[in-house]
Amino acid sequence: MAADTLIHEFELPFQLYDVLNVEQLCENEKFNEHNKETFDAVLDTANKMATKLFLPHNHIADKNEPQFDGKKVSMIDDVKIAFDAFRESGFIAGRYSFEDGGMQLPETIMTAVSAFFMAANPSTTAYPFLTSAAINVISHFADDTLKAAFMPRMLTGDFTGTMALTEPHAGSSLADIKTTAVKQDDGTYRIKGSKIYISGGEHELSDNIVHLVLAKVPGGPPGVKGISLFVVPKYRLAQDNSVGERNDVHLAGLLHKLGYRGTTSTALSFGDNDDCHGYLIGQEHFGLRYMFMMMNEARIGVGFGAAVIGYRGFQYSLDYAKDRTQGRVAPNNKPEDDAAPIIMHGDVKRMLLAQKAYTEGGMSLCMYGANLIDQINTCIDDTRKQELSELLDLLTPVIKAWPSEYGPKANDLGIQVLGGAGYTREYMSEQFWRDNRLNPIHEGTNGIQALDLSFRKLWQSDGLGLKVLEKEITKLLQGTLDPSKNLPQSAQMSEKLMPYLQHMQTLIVHISQVIRSEEAATLSANAQAMMNVFSSIVVSWIWIKQASKAEQLLKACDDKQKQDYYRGKIQAANYFIDWELPTIARDIQLLTNNNTVCNEMHADWF
Repeated sequence: MAADTLIHEFELPFQLYDVLNVEQLCENEKFNEHNKETFDAVLDTANKMATKLFLPHNHIADKNEPQFDGKKVSMIDDVKIAFDAFRESGFIAGRYSFEDGGMQLPETIMTAVSAFFMAANPSTTAYPFLTSAAINVISHFADDTLKAAFMPRMLTGDFTGTMALTEPHAGSSLADIKTTAVKQDDGTYRIKGSKIYISGGEHELSDNIVHLVLAKVPGGPPGVKGISLFVVPKYRLAQDNSVGERNDVHLAGLLHKLGYRGTTSTALSFGDNDDCHGYLIGQEHFGLRYMFMMMNEARIGVGFGAAVIGYRGFQYSLDYAKDRTQGRVAPNNKPEDDAAPIIMHGDVKRMLLAQKAYTEGGMSLCMYGANLIDQINTCIDDTRKQELSELLDLLTPVIKAWPSEYGPKANDLGIQVLGGAGYTREYMSEQFWRDNRLNPIHEGTNGIQALDLSFRKLWQSDGLGLKVLEKEITKLLQGTLDPSKNLPQSAQMSEKLMPYLQHMQTLIVHISQVIRSEEAATLSANAQAMMNVFSSIVVSWIWIKQASKAEQLLKACDDKQKQDYYRGKIQAANYFIDWELPTIARDIQLLTNNNTVCNEMHADWF
């Protein structure tokens, strides 16, 4: 694969058309103006734009962070050139309706589009992606006046957007936020408070920046039930909705991150002069509910981004391993024999296989989640729609947490493949890891995702999501075991997965009893073990889905390159089932025994 090839040419078509059969969506009225040709054209445009305009300055932006001179933020010119091209292409509005000026593309296709940009340059990509996320909230929950004022120019990228949630004293604990919103006679609110770690919170890329701010209205309920959501623009709008005077929102300073250095990370101050105008989204005290209703899409984005950055590092280390010669491999291991490419060494193959299993497994998992959104949005059967919605809710913690844990692990292995070169800034491997290290923290830490899974999502709607998942997994496994299908390798993997599926079913019954007992606190400390068990089984299922499709396609394939690609898929699936899945035996034992080691540790003992 060439150094400037972002995604293997067969990867996205395989995921979209072979594994997910995304063309079926075109049979629905919402997407019936599209077909495979339009999807391919969109993907081709994204690939070319990402390669030409985003990729070249990825490393440059990392070394030349945005600067704040006390008045404005400056950054390298390449960022605006790429951002302008992105917004002019219409990609910000890609998933929105034709009526809104969008392309009305499926979520699955837009997720695939994002792969090229995330692989090329996650820092510059953050600006339009954050904007799209902010539009999503406004489009679902704001009134028509707010929509008319902000959505059209956000969809074109003339305005950008942010999510201003975190405060210096309150990270994940949003119940403790102190930012206030006082209602005025004209129906607007005056916002006062501080927010921190706000990505894209200040820059000169757009005419306006639209902050979505969580704040509390005085007199409201305590905790999370008293949180409201507001549109707070950098510049207020005039009567005709043109950009007006500066709002009382100010940059307190730029934060300097380990990675994603090309994206401004800001500390923002609202209402220093008691004149920060905010506009309520929806109803008072429903702000957190609105944000969480959008979290499925946001968390899929985080998980997918982590998988893609991991994948980029994998491809980079793969290219290096094919080119770098060192040592010799039997039988050609005499001193006078030529040195072998390091990809010939068994341990390097192990590290490359692990990277492939982590990143392609993560990408496939996230694209499955995106496809569930499309199925939900086009489903006309209410019962099936609820089943799909509960399945997506159940899988969302895994979709966010598993790729964001294993994407950086893949990048770590990528550094190891390069050896000493991987530890130097002259090579890209260390930047891939740094850029990816944010994702286990972003959009709810992975520990929070584990708690969400263990205490909420498994039991939601009387466990409907879990029942649907078990049915889907069983259907796939039984299909691969059908002798008439003649899928011997996939059948063998299914046989290895089935005992673990049975263990999980037993474990879930046990945990349901623990939650209702005095030992519930133990599960809080052991929730990561439950995440390990559940996610490993889910990703094993995702890998068998890929392997069974590859095994089917291989039978009728006479193209050597595609044959190699399909065999690689099958081998990566074998690696995951044989090397990764068995590691959850420890977690099953810890959970079954209600292990108390972590919970009984005292703070003073550290």
